[in-house]
Amino acid sequence: MDFGSVLQIVIWGFVFLILLFGTVFTVQQQTAAIVQRFGKFARIYNAGLNFKIPLIENIAGRVNLRLQQLDVEIETKTKDNVFVKMMVSVQYLIRPDKVFDAFYKLQDPHTQITSFVFDVVRANVPKMTLDQVFENKEDIAKAVRTEISEAMDDFGYDIRQTLITDIDPDPKVKQAMNEINTQERLRVAATEKAQAAYILSVRAAEGEAESKRLQGVGIANQRKEIAQGLSTAVVDFQKEISSVSPQTVMDLLMVTQHFDMLKDIGAHAGSKVILIPYSPNAVGDLTEQMRNAIFIGNEVSGEAKKPTE
Repeated sequence: MDFGSVLQIVIWGFVFLILLFGTVFTVQQQTAAIVQRFGKFARIYNAGLNFKIPLIENIAGRVNLRLQQLDVEIETKTKDNVFVKMMVSVQYLIRPDKVFDAFYKLQDPHTQITSFVFDVVRANVPKMTLDQVFENKEDIAKAVRTEISEAMDDFGYDIRQTLITDIDPDPKVKQAMNEINTQERLRVAATEKAQAAYILSVRAAEGEAESKRLQGVGIANQRKEIAQGLSTAVVDFQKEISSVSPQTVMDLLMVTQHFDMLKDIGAHAGSKVILIPYSPNAVGDLTEQMRNAIFIGNEVSGEAKKPTE
């Protein structure tokens, strides 16, 4: 076989490969291929193995049919003159029956969607304060979705969801908001602390008052029992020795109590008590004072019971 024949075979093989690869092509899942013939739309191919006329038809482009997301960052101003940056995420897909419109009617769909997002956000946010923007972000996202859905429906785009994923005010504004929140929490904490201290002081005062009352009741009961004991002792003593007067019995009992008290004081090794002045006659003076007090009390009670003329 001469050189000319070999060259001819190589050329025809090369042409065959060009025709083969120019005729057969594949389309990925969830993708549509646009085929043109001499620059004019011919047909749409879906996923799988497909054929076209080589050198006459070509693939003009491929359209992604999966759910896509476009993140748009916007800087705008609120009603209370606070500049905020907002991140709006638009989730969309191209309907399979609208592939022709999506490919040929829009030159740059991302720019188109971004323009609509800017327009809606900057028409709504300046009407709200910063707090209202945070509170009504769902309403803003809903307004963006409604506007974009109506505008992009004719181009074959199905807007599935719009989300406001971030609202970022100026750093100085965020610092001021954090300080306001901190001071508010400190104020609430101080109020609660003062209320707790008030309740504790009231409860302590009530407890002290109750303690004083019970202490007074105890002292009164003690004195009552002492008086009853002295009275019983006087009566019993007079039964045994009738010639002794009650006054003498009382003096004797007081002296006995006095010496018992001194004995109790001296019984403690570490007791340090000095009685100034001290003499046994002081007991008689104390008895006299007690008798005078009882006598005056009885006189006053008798005068109060007399009927007025």
